Amino acid sequence: MSQDAITPGHRSSPETPSSGRKRVRTRGQRIRRAVLLSVLVLAIAAGGTAYWLYSRLDGNIKGVDINKALGEDRPEKLPTSGQNLLVLGSDSRAGDENKELGGGGSVSGARSDTAMVVHIPEGRSKAVAISIPRDTLVTRPECTKADGTKVPSAERKMFNSVYSQVGPACVVKTVEKMSGVRIDHYLEINFAGFKGLVDAIGGVTVDVPQDIHDTSSGLDLTAGPHKLDGTQSLAYVRTRHGIGDGSDLGRIGLQQQFLFALLTEVKKQDLLGSPTSAYKIANSATKSLTTDEGLASLTSLTNFARSMNGVDPASMETIMLPVAYDKIDRNRVVAAQPQADTLWKAVRTDSAIPESAKKSPATGG
Repeated sequence: MSQDAITPGHRSSPETPSSGRKRVRTRGQRIRRAVLLSVLVLAIAAGGTAYWLYSRLDGNIKGVDINKALGEDRPEKLPTSGQNLLVLGSDSRAGDENKELGGGGSVSGARSDTAMVVHIPEGRSKAVAISIPRDTLVTRPECTKADGTKVPSAERKMFNSVYSQVGPACVVKTVEKMSGVRIDHYLEINFAGFKGLVDAIGGVTVDVPQDIHDTSSGLDLTAGPHKLDGTQSLAYVRTRHGIGDGSDLGRIGLQQQFLFALLTEVKKQDLLGSPTSAYKIANSATKSLTTDEGLASLTSLTNFARSMNGVDPASMETIMLPVAYDKIDRNRVVAAQPQADTLWKAVRTDSAIPESAKKSPATGG
């Protein structure tokens, strides 16, 4: 054996590790390795959590392929027509939470309880919301149900019955036929989702225009400002016996007022400063949401919302579709002419809506 051979009991130095032996690390090296491992574990955990949260929110959203259901028989999309959304509040009783809300324990099926065409002109700095009374008599066009069944056209159908009889795609088609306006996107939220959204943002403050005592919903409010929770808010936008003549027209003003208050509250929430609140609000908003396929992902919905950032709720105008009492049934209304045609033409051409087109012969007062 040469003199260079390692004698028994001799340990090689860290600088000259012997073959097949583990390198001996110093204390500083061991600490750095532990820190790197900790950072790696935290990064993986954070990434996994972020992916789980994204997947959960993304999976909440239900999509309806409106374009496929309607085909080519639709109004032309004009280059200057901005964006048009059909927003529905559904009184679906599906699920235990929905059954408990809105006095729906013994009611089956679903109707479009609230309907608004929201028009966002080019530039997206302002918007107009046009409410369609649920009691409006319309001509329902020929439609196809989700199961492929053809439903023939029918006249003098209540607008809110189209949803329950044929489905959301037919509601979009009905609105397009009566207005000539191409609907770009569809958004629907049910009772539970509406209540959850209001509760998630901590309530919404509204200035109640007059005393409301609705024995049907249990809503009991005096005139003046009130901060409403989710259950109270749902009763507020649905009350019809506690205000006006008891018809659907009386509550449309309350719905439009509440929309202002809700959008204002959401806009002023410090979502970036509170990720927990942001997730809570997003979860409430998405889990009871149905959209067209173009918005049926968290990414698409977020991008669309971001594009609307310049729209100030204070600049949003709310209009009720001009209607007149039906001559055969005074409990129903029909689109008033020429006001309705003038209104829809202004929306189609992205032009100012004349004051004359905002006046409704039937007011619900």
